[in-house]
Amino acid sequence: MVDAKDVMKLRSATGAGVNDCKSALAEAGGDFEKAKDLLRKRGMKIAEKKSGRATSSGLIGTYLHPTPDTARVGVMVQFNCETDFVARNEDFQAFVKQVCQHIAATSPTYVDRTEVPEDLIAREKEIYAEQVKDKPAAAVEKIVEGKLEKYFEQHCLVDQPFILDTAKTVGQMVTEKIATIGENMKIACFARFEVGT
Repeated sequence: MVDAKDVMKLRSATGAGVNDCKSALAEAGGDFEKAKDLLRKRGMKIAEKKSGRATSSGLIGTYLHPTPDTARVGVMVQFNCETDFVARNEDFQAFVKQVCQHIAATSPTYVDRTEVPEDLIAREKEIYAEQVKDKPAAAVEKIVEGKLEKYFEQHCLVDQPFILDTAKTVGQMVTEKIATIGENMKIACFARFEVGT
């Protein structure tokens, strides 16, 4: 028999549904950490299914980077999710703060590659092609695509390696949070401010 208090504790920690928490605790024999891991594993499988769901709730995250005398870098990010319940979830809020810190450190230009203007992409491709024009045509195309991917990695937030786990991109971390918390979420927009720029 699963204790209702444990179910609510797991729900509070993960944002997963009551029935999912109850099922995970039962399967884990009441072990809280195993139940959390089970929810994460199940969540990864359904994260893709949730990616199309509306994200009409969320929060505005902020971060001021501390320096010895004053804050010189600040970030605001609009991070959307499906419900107010998740927006109030401590895990979600902590992740939003980490994303703000990432933005402060890496200074991306766009949320994702769909925001990069087509004329800018065309110009970058032209520059890259000119740089390797003496190579065979098949190689030129591959090199240009590789350089363009590098551009996206530098300038698009979701394509950047996450500062707290560089083996994963920010986008992959968002997908993991969808899996863990059980709701669709996305970074809608951000602004980075820096004194002197």
